[in-house]
Amino acid sequence: MSSEFSHVVTLAEVGPGRTVTLEADAAARAAIAKRLALVELDRFAVTVEVRAVAGGIGLRGEVRAALVQSCAATDLPVPATIAEPFDLKFLRDLRPDDDEEVEVELGADDIDVLPLEHDRVDLGEVAVQTLSLALDPFPRHPDADRILAEKGVLSEEQAGPFAALAALKGKPKS
Repeated sequence: MSSEFSHVVTLAEVGPGRTVTLEADAAARAAIAKRLALVELDRFAVTVEVRAVAGGIGLRGEVRAALVQSCAATDLPVPATIAEPFDLKFLRDLRPDDDEEVEVELGADDIDVLPLEHDRVDLGEVAVQTLSLALDPFPRHPDADRILAEKGVLSEEQAGPFAALAALKGKPKS
């Protein structure tokens, strides 16, 4: 799959390190918004320090975005600003042989270690995936509870398992 915001760096061109700043144009933002099911993506940029590390490429940077998601309850627009740091290592040694299954145990310090494929990393794709992980999975509009109540939708407290018990609390015994 090709990225909507591709910027490939290879192991051969990394050298001792450099900083790369990328900003998505309107077409790339529209494609990323569609992929991530966003209402709008008004700004999307990444600044990343690219450096050689033993056995691969290290990336440290930050994704910045101004976007609008749909409220999970009402579908109303929910604006958000995201500034998400990342620190990743792409290493050759994590690539499995074609016929061999590899099980890799990761410690807490290894969570952000990924396989380096074809000695290249797509900085744009890293940025898009970082943004996707930073998104609120259930965005909620500030007026959602009021709107839902006006439409007769019960809140969790009203519809939950203890709601029936609460309703019985004030009733006289028969």
